[in-house]
Amino acid sequence: MSAERKIIHVDCDCFYASVEMRDNPALREVPLAIGGASDQRGVIATSNYLARRFGVRSAMSTRRAMLACPDLVLLPPDFPRYREASQAIRRIFLEYTDRVEPLSLDEAYLDVSGQPHCQGSATLMAEEIRARIAREVGITASAGIAGNKLLAKIASDWNKPDGQFVVPPSAVDAFIRPLPVSKLWGVGQATAARLARLGVSDCASLQAWTPEALEQHFGKLGRSLYYQCRGIDSRPVVSERVRKSLSVEYTYAQDLPDLAACRAALPALCDDFFRRLARAADPRTPHKAIVKIRFHDFRQTSMECLCAQPDREVFSLLLDSAWARGGKPVRLLGVGVRFGDDDDAGIGITLPLWDAA
Repeated sequence: MSAERKIIHVDCDCFYASVEMRDNPALREVPLAIGGASDQRGVIATSNYLARRFGVRSAMSTRRAMLACPDLVLLPPDFPRYREASQAIRRIFLEYTDRVEPLSLDEAYLDVSGQPHCQGSATLMAEEIRARIAREVGITASAGIAGNKLLAKIASDWNKPDGQFVVPPSAVDAFIRPLPVSKLWGVGQATAARLARLGVSDCASLQAWTPEALEQHFGKLGRSLYYQCRGIDSRPVVSERVRKSLSVEYTYAQDLPDLAACRAALPALCDDFFRRLARAADPRTPHKAIVKIRFHDFRQTSMECLCAQPDREVFSLLLDSAWARGGKPVRLLGVGVRFGDDDDAGIGITLPLWDAA
């Protein structure tokens, strides 16, 4: 490992489902998913590995999951229990380093550079942390160990479930070159398709591009991809993440058929948002107001404007403009604000705009 940075990414295996199986061992023998009801446009949050054999995946609609696996056992999420397990895991992390950056309830980065535990070996620390999570919390976790966050996160998925993988500095190039570009941050289906049309399918072929050419095609993401495909990531592990945005969104049991119905739904959404903004008590002034729409065909758009004090009227104007882009029934509406500017440090990864409502 690099003498400068030793990063561990710990990712619990099917976390919500694992907590449920821990508390009810009979669930270990059945395909299990955690999510919303199929008759209320529910979405799968996670599934155990038995359910995944049937193609059940997170972010899949519950209705589709039930069609793929008719024997699927569906449970609603129990966040108090999940938070309790998450807090127990975090206490374990903090015994090894105070440089812990949580990404969600079930995963985090740990910077263990210079730590004395396990003779300073990040690999041994990861093994010990995983063993303690299994013994003390009752679930399994996987880990990736590398010299930066990018590689550690990719590596944590390498030997799932209940495994770990190390990318030493000498192996970075051999590890990164054959990776499909979909493994890189910021590369979703649409970007992967654009890259494929340009003849780029893996990091080796992406390395042939200059930063200027990538930036011309993909903007700031292109500059980030230039470094990512080489395994370069200088971002530090940040213990306290500054909130970049605040929002709420609703998925409606029945589509909102037209703009008038969307306008009628907007006041309740705004009221919920303003309550959340008041509870957040963030001293910073909003920089932008944003409205998000997902149409009935799952196409999505958003509209934003510079605004330090958004109100219902601002959100209503943004809604009108956003809806005009599709002009179709709407299944989801969201409103929110962004704080500060849009620039991100390090390799240029943009944090998710929409917090979980």
